Amino acid sequence: MGYGFRGKILLVDLTKAEILVEKPGEEFYRGYLGGPGIGLYYLLRRSNKRVIDPLGPENILVFAPGLLAGTGAPCAPRYTVVAKSPLTGALGKSEAGGWWGPELKRAGFDAVVIKGRAARPVYLWIKDGEAEIRDASHLWGLETGEAQEKIRWELGDEKVQVAQIGPAGERLVRFANICNNLAHFNGRNGLGAVMGAKNLRAIAVRGTRSVEVKDREAVAGILRWVAENYRNHPLSAALHEHGTPLGITTNNAGGCLPTNHWETGCFARAEDIGSEKLIEKYLVKRGGCFACPIRCKRVVEIQEGDLRVDSRYGGPEYEALAALGSNCGIGNLALLLKANELCNRYGLDTISVGMTISFAMKCYEEGIIDQSLTDGLELRFGREEVLLPLIEKIARREGFGNLLAEGSRAAAARFGRQSEKYLLEVKGQEVPMHDPRVKSGLGLQFALAVNGADHWFAQHDPFFTARDSFGVRGMASIGLGEPVGATDLDHRKVRQVLYTSYLNGAYDMLGVCVFGYVARSVTPLDKLLALVEAVTGWQTSWWELLKAGERMLAMAKEFNARQGFTVADDRLPEKFFSPLKGGPRDGEPGLDPGRFAAAVRLFYEMAGWDPGTGRPTAAKLYELDLDWLVEK
Repeated sequence: MGYGFRGKILLVDLTKAEILVEKPGEEFYRGYLGGPGIGLYYLLRRSNKRVIDPLGPENILVFAPGLLAGTGAPCAPRYTVVAKSPLTGALGKSEAGGWWGPELKRAGFDAVVIKGRAARPVYLWIKDGEAEIRDASHLWGLETGEAQEKIRWELGDEKVQVAQIGPAGERLVRFANICNNLAHFNGRNGLGAVMGAKNLRAIAVRGTRSVEVKDREAVAGILRWVAENYRNHPLSAALHEHGTPLGITTNNAGGCLPTNHWETGCFARAEDIGSEKLIEKYLVKRGGCFACPIRCKRVVEIQEGDLRVDSRYGGPEYEALAALGSNCGIGNLALLLKANELCNRYGLDTISVGMTISFAMKCYEEGIIDQSLTDGLELRFGREEVLLPLIEKIARREGFGNLLAEGSRAAAARFGRQSEKYLLEVKGQEVPMHDPRVKSGLGLQFALAVNGADHWFAQHDPFFTARDSFGVRGMASIGLGEPVGATDLDHRKVRQVLYTSYLNGAYDMLGVCVFGYVARSVTPLDKLLALVEAVTGWQTSWWELLKAGERMLAMAKEFNARQGFTVADDRLPEKFFSPLKGGPRDGEPGLDPGRFAAAVRLFYEMAGWDPGTGRPTAAKLYELDLDWLVEK
């Protein structure tokens, strides 16, 4: 066993009720690090069928903490879940913070690889190097809070960390998520439905053994530096004070807050659902993750009136407030806090819930669907009374909710072809709450992300627009020392997205949170490199770490190609090629289709992917030491 990793991978076959342990060598960890690197390795290696049924027993489901998780490294709590997505049919890849990932490392494992399907509901119990499959029939049907309580009571330890699905995952809702500690989520891609299809309700973990590192004093010193300096950095200080909900009012002021299913970028009631109002009326405390001083999470509570909200379920991010709020024309903050809590109780992705509901609202207002299909609900923007019933119906797959539970692309197939022009999805996944017309690199991210529309496939454009921007100052050492305009779409923007896609891939493999590191936050690249060396004892470089990120991305692209995805799937909804409406940007043009297509092709060529097939070339796979993926 080396430093930073435990040297053991847990292999679970639910069909056979069999548990084995694999022990890779240090060179394996140096090449794949952790998180999605390890996850994709096992997904590709152990998939017996070339084309996988995402809800079939052959789908491989991997939980893998990042290399630095559990070591005491600051802002590095994250773990990744990978499988084939039931929402997109492409790679399902989702990260979460919280406490579960570090706990798995402390329990002695670098990943859990799951195949098969249990004959009845089960949960996996892992403690200090041992694991067993236990009956979960008594947990099936419970909300996440009740299930966590029962598991901890049954195991006799309140410190047990539980990653689990809710009723939505049990019912195979295509955008069901996985939560840990009730308030941290592997959202997007519907990986909760994969757990549900395997009859796996939860993975409970308890570890009492520290993860060995080469230089613990150096790791502790960098943790102290972050704790002492995050309040002096404008981005990390704002994350602590306001969290991501600050984006509601700032994006609204910039004319790019998705409103009424993206019909306009301005919402008249933005102030009513923004960070200031949340802090003033409902904030209980600022929550956080393992070894993170920044504490960007919101914890909210409502104890009076009809809309009671339990603080155990944390609070909303910007994405939830925008997707369920302005995007649906709803400006009632208490209602949105309750809607967010319901999603957390049932295990639903808030972006896909909000976007699917807003799509149905748009189709209703356009006369494409009516109350004969919507269970009598009048789905107009701003109709507050429909939001909670629709969430309930989706989670339980009741009536109209059963149709929406398949996602907006499937709903459009039922609504009719006239509804398709209102779809806002990529590879079947609903777009996040960021407008590519004001951040062109986000457009490339949405189109190129291997797991469907994703707003953290790479870094965001505003960090690179001026010579003193956080990204330009922080990433000159990896070749991004020149400013690029937010709406530019030339070779410099493509390079920026390419390099930072490798960087973000390395972040995920290390388990670090973008809210703790450049360009989004306080910690610079040199300190992260020092952390990797202090934890592992390796003499490494950003060349090696970025190559690891590139390797992971190539594996993901190859997986998608094997599932039938081509260049044609790397596209954007037509909405983003049309002018903006409302506010200070009213009338500004959308993305240019020809220039955007050229930028996508250039990205392929820069990355070493075949622009015709969409796959990494054999030469690129050889260069990345992925010869085992080359088809002879």
